[in-house]
Amino acid sequence: MAEQKAKKESIFKRLQNARLLRGKMDFSILLMISVLCAFGLVMVFSASYYYAQHYSGANHDSFYYLKRQILYLAMGYPVMLLVSLIDYRIIEKLRSLFMAISIVLLIAVLLWGRDLNGGKRWLVIAGISIQPSELAKFGLMIFMCSYMSRHRNEMSSFRYGMIPMLIAIGVIAGLVMLQPNMSMAVIIGFIGVVLLYLGGCDIKQLLILGAIAVVGFFVLASMADYRMDRLRSFGNPESDPQGTGYQLLQSYYAIGSGGLFGKGLNNSYQKLLYMTYGESDFIFAILCEEFGFIGGLVVIGMYAWIVFRGLVVSMRCRNRFGSLLAAGISIVFGFQVFVNIGVVTGLLPTTGQALPFISAGGTSLLVFLAAMGLLLSISRDTNPYG
Repeated sequence: MAEQKAKKESIFKRLQNARLLRGKMDFSILLMISVLCAFGLVMVFSASYYYAQHYSGANHDSFYYLKRQILYLAMGYPVMLLVSLIDYRIIEKLRSLFMAISIVLLIAVLLWGRDLNGGKRWLVIAGISIQPSELAKFGLMIFMCSYMSRHRNEMSSFRYGMIPMLIAIGVIAGLVMLQPNMSMAVIIGFIGVVLLYLGGCDIKQLLILGAIAVVGFFVLASMADYRMDRLRSFGNPESDPQGTGYQLLQSYYAIGSGGLFGKGLNNSYQKLLYMTYGESDFIFAILCEEFGFIGGLVVIGMYAWIVFRGLVVSMRCRNRFGSLLAAGISIVFGFQVFVNIGVVTGLLPTTGQALPFISAGGTSLLVFLAAMGLLLSISRDTNPYG
């Protein structure tokens, strides 16, 4: 039996190295993504229709956010399927292009971006609004994974491993910080550190880097009053119930009133103009109000399954670039879910990050669907005996 298995593995290796064998994708990941996207359409409409009726920017159209979400899903879902059929190793050859596009878009948004809520984070191209920072975090990931796979033996070196990657992280995070968008800059920094760890950088160097990053976080936070106000209200939102603590308190009311099984679809009270961004950043609170603790737990379970299967794909992939990229996509996906739900439940300070596949938001939906297409492509090149 052992000899037979070894023979099969040997044949598989030869075929895989010759790129003649492309297996089936991980359909459990595709299924979870499809269910979450479909459920997202339901939640976007339920959370937004009343607000859209009263919001002039939506032309008082109850279906405004739903139609936009359907449009972006109609574009993003086929892209995900198409990317899943492409050999992911082709993407590695485009690493410099992805990085260059990321930098150009981040510079462009600073020069010509739409000014909204005191920041320039959106760029309008051909009538479509995009958020370059969402694209940049995956452009950086592809660049880093490629570099670390090609310089595997040098990653423990500070000069040849850590410094080139820190420069790349610093350029992207620095441009995002200028928008200003500190929460996204922190997420990009986190992505970079995780990838450095996975890529084989020295642990001591990473710990020192982490300590410096924590100090830098508080220094940057202290440079803007609104950031410090958010940190203060995070621990005690009741101290400013009509100001910085308002949104978090409304989120608490929504989640708490949902109870175990929720009030039922379309029966949220907080979405009736009490909570802002209920269709986007705080949609999980509306979800819990309508579907309760059980509904929220089921959704978290689906997210957890995607992350788990993504990490399995990473461990089974024989190509180092594919392995690093699958791990990076899975961890970034899971971290974004954690940040969104952490903010909504008061575990983290208030910031604006979409809940993948469920929140209203075109750029986030398109980018995460494309990233999942890459993950599905990598899953087709894993060792079934691993």
